[in-house]
Amino acid sequence: MNNSVTNTARLLGAGLRALLALTLVTGVVYPLTVTGIAQGLFGGKANGSEIEADGEVVGSSLIGQSYNLPPKEGEETPAPDLKWFQGRPQNGLGTNSVNTRYSIILSGATNRSGDNEELIQWVKDAKAAVVRDNSVPGHTVKPSDVPADAVTSSGSGLDPDISPQYADIQVHRVALKNGLPVAAVRELVDEHTEGRTLGFIGEPRVNVLELNVALKELAGETRHAAPPHAG
Repeated sequence: MNNSVTNTARLLGAGLRALLALTLVTGVVYPLTVTGIAQGLFGGKANGSEIEADGEVVGSSLIGQSYNLPPKEGEETPAPDLKWFQGRPQNGLGTNSVNTRYSIILSGATNRSGDNEELIQWVKDAKAAVVRDNSVPGHTVKPSDVPADAVTSSGSGLDPDISPQYADIQVHRVALKNGLPVAAVRELVDEHTEGRTLGFIGEPRVNVLELNVALKELAGETRHAAPPHAG
């Protein structure tokens, strides 16, 4: 009887010691080690790939966001603020879904087939809007100029990037709305165009948030450098 109790106590003690040791290693030492390595070597990525402007975090380079005007009373979908570069269509799960306007509550695609009538109408409406919004005096965007990413959302609905082609057709409109030279805005796009990863993975892309942060800085510099109005 005494031997049985002694053995049981010994086994329980060994189990508790193993539990405490494993808890310390896997629950404290390992997480702190991994966190320390991540912060030391990949601080930006470990913290969510944050993008700052004027000393404040304005978003992540991994998640798209909307650039809209304040919604008017009774307006279901706010109008885009055309002084900014616009990202991909924001109805990742369809109109009025939880993913509308780049919400990160849920991500996903429309799951509609290519011949779905509602999807086809979305694409037609989006193309017409891109042509209308980006055609300015002296520069007309043709329907054939509009790339696929300008009229379709991504599989997640949260794509932060657009193609250089989509950025390019927005250049004249952005330049006009911000009072900037077209050449300066086009140069900004070129500077923020990334090539294929490792030279062969994916497609060239432009991060919309990073581009708009640079656009804000350029517009601010231009305004400050402009001479005061006579009067």
